[in-house]
Amino acid sequence: MIEKEPSINGRMKAVLVGLVTGDRRAQEVEEYLEELQFLAETAGVVPVKQFTQKMDQPHPKYFVGSGKLQEIESFIESENIDLIIFDDELTPSQLRNIERHLQCRVLDRTNLILDIFASRAKTAHAKVQVELAQYQYLLPRLTRMWTHLERQRGGIGLRGPGETEIETDRRIIRDKIARLKDQLQKIDRQKMTQRKSRGKMVRVALVGYTNVGKSTLMNLLSKSDIFAENKLFATLDTTVRKVVIQNLPFLLSDTVGFIRKLPHHLVESFKSTLDEVREADILVHIADISHPYFEDQIDIVRTTLTELGVNDKPTYLVFNKTDAYSYDRKDTDDLTPMERRNYTLDQLKKIWLAKDNKPCIFISAQENTNIQPFKETLYRMIKEIHVARYPYNDFLFEA
Repeated sequence: MIEKEPSINGRMKAVLVGLVTGDRRAQEVEEYLEELQFLAETAGVVPVKQFTQKMDQPHPKYFVGSGKLQEIESFIESENIDLIIFDDELTPSQLRNIERHLQCRVLDRTNLILDIFASRAKTAHAKVQVELAQYQYLLPRLTRMWTHLERQRGGIGLRGPGETEIETDRRIIRDKIARLKDQLQKIDRQKMTQRKSRGKMVRVALVGYTNVGKSTLMNLLSKSDIFAENKLFATLDTTVRKVVIQNLPFLLSDTVGFIRKLPHHLVESFKSTLDEVREADILVHIADISHPYFEDQIDIVRTTLTELGVNDKPTYLVFNKTDAYSYDRKDTDDLTPMERRNYTLDQLKKIWLAKDNKPCIFISAQENTNIQPFKETLYRMIKEIHVARYPYNDFLFEA
């Protein structure tokens, strides 16, 4: 394996690879690759080209066909590419075969997301969750990337060790996984005790796709200073703040953002973080109205909430980033049907408000636009639950 030096201002150059299979449209794959590019940029990588191929199913040996693999090989040699990132999770044998053939470092979507989570983890809880997910991902891939757990080398794709050493390493990893699970159980019990100690105050959880502005809205409501930036997974740990709207206190939590194809290992590792969603009384579902595929993101979040068994909770749909919304102005003589990208913000508002999405509001947390009406509706939702829970505290609302 030839180890290359980072090539653009100290950052690695990468190509992205996606597959158009029978159950996926080309437009979907293009959207997935755009998100993969954002993931790569979040990880500090410079994507320089995207490759796609249409196949009935992934090639069992190389994921893509031999002709496409040759095309990728020619490009990485001519452009001195450091890294190849595939938009799907590769099997251990596919990873090994591709790296041997191309003599270049290969990552799949799962490995890339794990790397981002590892760089974002700040607290002990998040670090344990990410480390557990990493070991679960690495366990079946030992022959590809492991020399020995206690003296791991930096190169990826090196020839694996002997069978005896691999078995030793497997036992070490299984032991580490067991210990990390024990640690998580202890942390989960502590978190559960903390949640119980908060009493029966109404709980509101901010949920949504990653990078839709949950932390920005959290900062606005709680007057706190939670880390927020225009990158994926800026928030890993659930942050809980006591917030007061008018004279009514409640607990507000900011949760990890959802994403399509979120690795199963991460979902399992972060289940304690998602408990804040399960135990919430109200969900504030935030969507990025400026994203070209925000409807798909809404569907992914709703599907995830259904899988968590919380889709029946009172939900407030909040369209954020109205300040960043833009649309393509159609020629008035153009008789072709209107597409989603041609709608004005006012037209989108009418469409979504006409659906069964009440309560629903359009805001800009960054510009503080429409925040007061948002607070008033949230206040009414919280008050309804609070009065039902504490029927003799009506004096709180005498104002």
